[in-house]
Amino acid sequence: MVENGARTSDAPPSASDVEALAAEVYASLPDAFRARTADVVIQVAEFPDAETMRELGAENEFELLGLYRGVSLDQRSVLDAPSDVEIIFLYRRPILDFWCESEESLAAIVRNVLVHEIGHHFGLSDADMESIEFGADTETDTP
Repeated sequence: MVENGARTSDAPPSASDVEALAAEVYASLPDAFRARTADVVIQVAEFPDAETMRELGAENEFELLGLYRGVSLDQRSVLDAPSDVEIIFLYRRPILDFWCESEESLAAIVRNVLVHEIGHHFGLSDADMESIEFGADTETDTP
C-alpha cells in the first residue's frame, strides 16, 4: 500500500495503488498542462506487451517505465481524422523495480514518468519536460 508516494505496508503497491498515485500526481500538474491532456487515458499495466517490446527494440521488459501511444499534438493537422484513443501506459513492475533501486519516492518516479510521457503527447523537448517536472512556471510555456 502507498500513500502520498510512501510505503505504508510491506505489500507491494497494487495496480490500483499506482493508478491512484498517478491520479494524484496528474492533479498536481499545472492547469495549462492538464487542460490539453484531458482526453488522454492513463492506464497501469504490469509490463509492456510483446508487440511494444518488438516495436521499440527493447530487450528487457524492465527497460520501459511508461509509454505514450497516440499522435503527438505537434504531428497533428486540423484535417486529420480522429485516431485511436491516446493512452499513457505506466508499467507497474518496472516502476516498482526502479523504485526499489532508487532513493526517490514512488510519487516522484510516477511524476517523472507521467510528465515524460505527457511530454510526448505535446511533442515537448526534454528541457521542457524537466521544467514541468520540477515545478517551474509552465502556465504560459505549454504548447
